[in-house]
Amino acid sequence: MHLPSECVLLRIFIGENDRHDSRLLYEEIVDRARRHELAGATVLRGILGFGANSRIRTSRILRLSQDLPVVIEIVDVKYRIDNFLPELDKLITEGMVTIEKAEVIFYRHSPLADNS
Repeated sequence: MHLPSECVLLRIFIGENDRHDSRLLYEEIVDRARRHELAGATVLRGILGFGANSRIRTSRILRLSQDLPVVIEIVDVKYRIDNFLPELDKLITEGMVTIEKAEVIFYRHSPLADNS
């Protein structure tokens, strides 16, 4: 897949334990992004954060949280991200979604990479 230099970065902020049906929400989002043939997705686990309800989520031992913040980042062309947004709207009941411009410097893959 080739990506032009002008793309957008989609960021999805949710909780680590958020679910869609019985599945972890971040796994569901990444699987759906793959089915939509988006360029790629990365899930980042936060060590500290809070959202709209102002509840602190932390990995510190003294305030052990089982629901740390999670950010999913997806970069692709704007129209492909826009087509994916209705999927997110159905899935996310609590969280935040942002989009910003992103300049892709390079996007490479190994020709021998496993496509599974």
